[in-house]
Amino acid sequence: MIEVSGFLPRGSVYLAGETVKCIVTITNLSKQSQNNVDCLAWASVQINCQCSVSDTRINLPYTRKLSSEEISPSSSDTSFVPNRGEQGMTVLSTKPRILFCDLKLRPGESKSFAFEDVIPADAPPSYRGQAIKYSYKLTIGAQMLDHPTKLLRLPFRVLVLHGMNDVSVYMDGEEVQPSNPFLKQEQSENNLLDIAMQVLATITARKTPYFYNITNAKGKVAKFTLFKQAYKLGEDIVGMFDFSEGTVPCVQFSVTLQSEEQIAEECRRKVGHGSSCTSYVKHQDMCLHTQKTHINVPVPLSVTPGFMTDIVCLRWRLHFEFVTSCDQIPELETPERPDASAVWSGPSNLNVETMIWDLPIKIYPTNPLHACSSTQLKTYTSITL
Repeated sequence: MIEVSGFLPRGSVYLAGETVKCIVTITNLSKQSQNNVDCLAWASVQINCQCSVSDTRINLPYTRKLSSEEISPSSSDTSFVPNRGEQGMTVLSTKPRILFCDLKLRPGESKSFAFEDVIPADAPPSYRGQAIKYSYKLTIGAQMLDHPTKLLRLPFRVLVLHGMNDVSVYMDGEEVQPSNPFLKQEQSENNLLDIAMQVLATITARKTPYFYNITNAKGKVAKFTLFKQAYKLGEDIVGMFDFSEGTVPCVQFSVTLQSEEQIAEECRRKVGHGSSCTSYVKHQDMCLHTQKTHINVPVPLSVTPGFMTDIVCLRWRLHFEFVTSCDQIPELETPERPDASAVWSGPSNLNVETMIWDLPIKIYPTNPLHACSSTQLKTYTSITL
């Protein structure tokens, strides 16, 4: 009896363009008292991305042709078909890598093999939406002699930072500095992860604040300040409301972080199925007689940053709701003496109306090592042959 196990030492979250490393260990679980030597015919590894869609919302204009291995189940029992039994269609598959052939192990003996492969920079991100799903798996296939092939799958998450197709433009060029003939010149070359973190730091840095005057047909409600419009996963969206110059009393407001999933026109099954929204984090506060207040909306590490493929486009926004009073509300009278107190009684009924406003923002990936803390994907799994 042989056990095949796979382990992702870096974790289960990667950027598109990074190298995925996996340690595959083959162990003979037979007892030491048994002298038989088990033989494993071969083992291969491949990275695949499966795309599954909602049949009620998406109508793909093209169909995928099945391979000969998928059409003939008998042949797929002894060949390496990584997407066997998976739902949807395969939108990305790397070239299969053969780890070994004809491996013989004595009872209790174990051998490990290292697998490395690069995730294409133009790959779609991992995403679980209402109409479409992209999921990545590293598939290990192994077969014993005269036995069917067994598959071991390690799911992992892929984040996409657009513009990383050609990382050479971000490499450090030659610096103009005096040269020392007695010192060896060392050229520093950053890897893709370091370059991506530098790009993210530049894109999401706080620059000039954005000011918005919120008004309705009756006048000004408030002034909103957003310190930046681009955020990484795990960051807090911080903004400030100023109601001191408002002419329309605002009783309550709420801010919700939402994603908008928009299906391409040629892929929509019905006209009304063009877009759908998903809410994540909500901040709500009462603001009657409030001069200034702030909001703090965290971006979850588990969500997918904005992206676009041939089928779907994902955008992010802040959804505001303001409950305003149609009538003027008496202000609280200030006591004449500083040590005195005053009591204010609100009206028993309020004639209110609700106003909504959507503010587009941009969500970008974060360091994959930080995102690993929010994922529930296993970095180790095994099967027995």
